[in-house]
Formats: sequence, structure tokens, C-alpha cells
Amino acid sequence: QRILTETGLPARYLELELTESAMMENMGEVITKLGQLRSMGVEIALDDFGTGYSSLSSLKNFPIDCMKIDQSFVRGIPRDEHDMAITRTIIALARNLGLSIVIEGVETEEQMAFARREGCETYQGYLFSKPVPPEAFEKLLRAG
Repeated sequence: QRILTETGLPARYLELELTESAMMENMGEVITKLGQLRSMGVEIALDDFGTGYSSLSSLKNFPIDCMKIDQSFVRGIPRDEHDMAITRTIIALARNLGLSIVIEGVETEEQMAFARREGCETYQGYLFSKPVPPEAFEKLLRAG
């Protein structure tokens, strides 16, 4: 609430990312607080999906809007059939739950092509840019 008030930013432009492990700690309280944030319009993303300790049964309780597929599954694409199968399965799960999907760790054109073929439209990774300080990020945005 404080960040939204200080910045004047509409809540729909704020996305909070939490890992599965973070969501599992004190799960009842986390679910309550995330539900409150979501009711304000804040987007909630489950980061690094597939690397934490949550079970699929607990996934149904998390008030989330987005699932971010961990780069550990993307790294082997297109060579590793298991990585591709797991990634496709996570994509199908997210779609069936009505969640948006982000593919993390996209570093090659082949990985990008795979993600596009699977119908994903949001990606992160070194193919686009390495992490940059805020000033450099502004320049990237202006450059298009």
C-alpha cells in the first residue's frame, strides 16, 4: 500500500514475485496477505516454478495471476526432450489454471522459437538483455 501511495502507481502495474519456497513459509498468513494485495489489483507471480517444495495440491490455494517457469527447465531446450516435456506440461497447467505465463532464462533463438510455438508471449533472459542499472534500463526503454 505504501509503495502505491508514494508512487501514485495504479495497483495493476505492480507485480509481486514470490518463489514457491517463500509461499510455503507460514502458508496461511502468506495466502491471506497475497489475497489482500490481489484484491487491491496487485498482480501476484509465482517465480521459479518447479524448483520449490510446493505440491500441486497447495498450488490451488495460492492467489496468483502468473506462473514464471524456471530457467532450469529452459536451459536444455531444444536438445533435452525431458526439459521440453516438463516445460510443455507446466505451460498446460498454467493455462488450465487461467494464469499468465513467463518463460525465464531465454538465451537462444531456439528457446524463443520453442516458447512461441507453445503459445507463450512473455519471456525473460539474456537473449534480450543482461540485468542493467535503472539508468541503463531507461535508455533501453527509450530505444524501443
